[in-house]
Amino acid sequence: MLLHTGQDALNHVVQRAAVPLWMATGLPSGWVCSGFAYAGDERTKARATVTCLSGPGPLGGPADLMVVAEEPGIGLGARHAGLSQADPGAGFDTGAPHAKVVAADHPTAMWNVPGADDRAVFVGEAKGLWLWAVVWPATAGVLMYDGITLIDLRDVDNDVQIDFGSPSPRLSIAPRAA
Repeated sequence: MLLHTGQDALNHVVQRAAVPLWMATGLPSGWVCSGFAYAGDERTKARATVTCLSGPGPLGGPADLMVVAEEPGIGLGARHAGLSQADPGAGFDTGAPHAKVVAADHPTAMWNVPGADDRAVFVGEAKGLWLWAVVWPATAGVLMYDGITLIDLRDVDNDVQIDFGSPSPRLSIAPRAA
């Protein structure tokens, strides 16, 4: 997994990505992009991407939101969620969704799945791929109920305005070996 931050890094990841590079909009004031990452090597297109955003938590203190797009079986989203398997598991989408986002102009159902105790984890499907939203701390998971819109940065002009902050240490979690 390669870690990146800033406009040059955004351009690099967009060029490498075979899957969406999601950017969340509709977050409260004060949120910044704290980095990008992708899983893959320099010879092939990235099969998983991550965007990390950081800002003030809705219930106080700092918070992070990590949005992952990946092909099934990659496991990057599950790794950040604190799960032991690569995918959310059978039956994660049983019942009504717990949250909804708009991804690439389409309403997208998200289900809360149990992850590590310190974070809230939501999983859905967008563009035929896994869509993960992992939020630290767990109490900041209420962000997922506030009308978040996800845009695929591969589909927008380079003049999209993104405020960048310091790189998030959360991006340094290495994926499990297959």
